[in-house]
Amino acid sequence: MNQHSPAESASFAGYRFPPEVILLAVRWYLRYGLSYRDVEEPLAERGIDVDHVTVYRWVQRFTPLLIDAARPCRHAVGDRWFVDETYLKVAGVWRYVCRAVDQYGQVIDVYVSKRRNTTAARHLFETALTGHGRPCRGHHRSSCTLAARCR
Repeated sequence: MNQHSPAESASFAGYRFPPEVILLAVRWYLRYGLSYRDVEEPLAERGIDVDHVTVYRWVQRFTPLLIDAARPCRHAVGDRWFVDETYLKVAGVWRYVCRAVDQYGQVIDVYVSKRRNTTAARHLFETALTGHGRPCRGHHRSSCTLAARCR
């Protein structure tokens, strides 16, 4: 059995199943887009009798912990940002989707808009800059005018 830190052990205190089973079920649900009942089946095949409602509760409880655990593995936001834009249906309505991506391909921010205009691009970059600071330094200043690409 894997050794867990005291904080991790405290997170699983009071649960009937071992942490490995709980994390496996949550990972299957998140990674493969399975339903709670679909996660229940392979667990049953492995002799683990768990109800789909229990899997739901595990996902609700442990997803934030997995997100926090994965966060240190991400790159720091790069100093060069690019804009990616597309037009797609969201809930049956056509919308423009702009996203800011750094040189590592890491998504910095996403903005969905009814219109393709400067206001939408400005909003995307204002929220991204608020959360991550300025992307450009030194001679890369010309690439700071990325709002022009999302007009």
